Amino acid sequence: MLPAVVDRRRFLRNAGLGFGTIALASLLHDDGLLASDTAVDPLAPKKPHFEAKAKRVIFLFMSGGPSHIDTFDPKPELTRLHGQPLPASFGPVKTRRGVEKNKLLASSRQFRQYGHSGIAVSDWFPHLAQCVDDICFLRGCYGDSVTHPESVYLMNTGSILMGRPSLGAWVSYGLGTENRNMPAFVVLPDPGGWVKGGSPAWGGGFLPTVHQGTVIKGGPTPIEHLAPPSGVSTAQQRKTLDFIAESNRDHLAARGGDTELAARIAAYELAYRMQSQAPELVDLSQETETTKRLYGLDQKETAEFGTRCLLARRMVERGVRFVQLYCGDTNGWDGHSHLDENHSRLARASDQPIAALLADLKRRGLLSETLVIWGGEFGRTPMSEGTTGRDHNPHGFTVWMAGGGVKGGVVIGSTDDIGLRAATGKAHVHDIHATILHLLGFNHKKLTFRHNGRNERLTDNGGEVIYEALA
Repeated sequence: MLPAVVDRRRFLRNAGLGFGTIALASLLHDDGLLASDTAVDPLAPKKPHFEAKAKRVIFLFMSGGPSHIDTFDPKPELTRLHGQPLPASFGPVKTRRGVEKNKLLASSRQFRQYGHSGIAVSDWFPHLAQCVDDICFLRGCYGDSVTHPESVYLMNTGSILMGRPSLGAWVSYGLGTENRNMPAFVVLPDPGGWVKGGSPAWGGGFLPTVHQGTVIKGGPTPIEHLAPPSGVSTAQQRKTLDFIAESNRDHLAARGGDTELAARIAAYELAYRMQSQAPELVDLSQETETTKRLYGLDQKETAEFGTRCLLARRMVERGVRFVQLYCGDTNGWDGHSHLDENHSRLARASDQPIAALLADLKRRGLLSETLVIWGGEFGRTPMSEGTTGRDHNPHGFTVWMAGGGVKGGVVIGSTDDIGLRAATGKAHVHDIHATILHLLGFNHKKLTFRHNGRNERLTDNGGEVIYEALA
């Protein structure tokens, strides 16, 4: 017991351990290691590191790798050199088949300048061209792999290796959910087939399982295995879940906040709440005919992707943090032959719906706080493959962003004169990820998760914010 009168020296001696505890708590908090309510509820809403420009993300993933030099990166010099061998000044180019020896192939598309910014866009995207003043084009992007699965994983998880947490999972982990009746991270796959690399592209990796992407489709059963069994009433189901939850909480308390178990408890409750919310979410009868026409739901070519773009708007409107739409089946934009035919079909299917999504978000006041991203796993080579196609090109390609704190009507970076390699304003995939997290209010170096004795992060050991892209 302290005496009634305590001199300064004795007070500091007795309180010293308390000061150390305060300091330790502060350090643990800064490193994201301090226990919190998220140990019990992994989807509890959380604040980012600093004030965010974007509250949510829609990632439009062009599966297969669209050709940047036929879409958003015009190359007059490539047109001039059409049919000639690759100039020696560009050096040898290694592709999947070895050293590239095919001749240069000019784009067959016509490019025009649009908007106050005068940004050139291919004639494949007449609707999206009207939105250029809201878009930031990153023309100097590059990645690490020439094959599909590794590049899909890199763009989606920050690593060419399978099993890392996806970008959407990191956002869910960092922010939690805005709507306790919906997942924080939703995936809308192309009905023609999943992206090469499969579901690990939206997996949770070593993060608690509840953060992985939830696949949602249209129709009466938007989420598989969600509906209760026939003959089981709501009351019966609620009693069952309450019993399971009580047992799980006792089990959890004895195990010091096991994150996997906590995630399982949260998943049971979320699934129960989604049973009433999911059908309403995909019920487009609530939308006006004008809105449906805007997204192209009245046209055969645009109806399917337009429906998913409209669903994405409805999801972010209801507080889903991260929505990812895949455009293109398992092969998608992979134009190894007949590239014009392949890209024409997919551009026709996606151009109007994407432009509608941007316009609809803007008129509803949602674009300013919703980050929209467009891109694939890589671009295509300026050399031909066969006579009518292009091979994979991770050395230079285009990604664009709009809304959510991004500067509109600008082009950042460039590829070289023929579109082979990133030349100026280079942006590695890690830089793109760092910029996305920054717009969401995170220092990408501090959004970490302790795994196997290491503080893991989305951007691994790289990544710099592209400050030029910020409004």
